[in-house]
Amino acid sequence: MAYHLWKEDKSCGDSGGMSMALILNESAEKTEDKVIYEHDARPRVGVFMRVGSVYARTMQHQDWWQTNQITEILEETENYVKFKTASGSIYEWSIR
Repeated sequence: MAYHLWKEDKSCGDSGGMSMALILNESAEKTEDKVIYEHDARPRVGVFMRVGSVYARTMQHQDWWQTNQITEILEETENYVKFKTASGSIYEWSIR
């Protein structure tokens, strides 16, 4: 399955086999438990999204793209989510 994540103006983003939600777990006692990783995730309010390659790409400028925390879902269908982040950026995520 291929996931795609691009800023609405198409200036940045990535695509690949990884779509990961990162969730801050501030109540965790250990530093290594402060972030929860959810694989094959779909964007939703409160998470940070990371999309890209599941392995390091040879001779590429990046392996994945990560957003700020999602604050609002603007549009959603079965294979598409348009959302806004804490920085005010708008992204489009899809499965193809």
